[in-house]
Amino acid sequence: MTDFEDLPEHLPLFPLGGAILLPGEILPLNVFEPRYLNMLDDVRHGDGHVGIIQCRSGRNPEKPELAPIGGAGRLKQWQETDDGRYLITLVGVSRFRLCQEIEVGKPYRVGAADYSGFADDLLPRQVPSVDRDRLLGLLQAWFEAEQLAADWRTLRDAPLPVLVDQLAMSAPFASADRQALLEAQDTTARLDLMQDLLAARIAGNAGGSMQ
Repeated sequence: MTDFEDLPEHLPLFPLGGAILLPGEILPLNVFEPRYLNMLDDVRHGDGHVGIIQCRSGRNPEKPELAPIGGAGRLKQWQETDDGRYLITLVGVSRFRLCQEIEVGKPYRVGAADYSGFADDLLPRQVPSVDRDRLLGLLQAWFEAEQLAADWRTLRDAPLPVLVDQLAMSAPFASADRQALLEAQDTTARLDLMQDLLAARIAGNAGGSMQ
């Protein structure tokens, strides 16, 4: 099992808007910017870890402000395309708090990462004792309002912790909501927040409230 000693103190950062990586989940990426191609070359020949962290719009699009918490991922698959892009897959290991950025003379950004507040990320995910049908009902109402399609059989059959984390990563939540889901203490807290977000979104669409 991975422990914090296996994770780098100085973590190469891949800032993305609207993307998070949770422990145990998979994030595929299509990488084409030269600085991040350079970063992945270094990662492949180094300890194999990348920090996925949300960026925020600001005055400097080349160096946007970063969220305080991100997700460290281990490079699982890597493929170079004929036109020089990298198709990679990261598997989430642990969340981290960005303490400060480190100047290392690279074209990409590197941060000092603190994993100490996320010890539970290295443990098996706990199954919340909740009404699964309520979550599915909220999801169905939201998807119908947004005219989104879903494989409901897969959603019903997926283990609840996996379902919650995959929805946090892939469902069309706003960036701020997605960051809040990333920062939730555990699966139960993430599920509670997700249901609140869904209920508020549905109520807003309907002009009323939903319990």
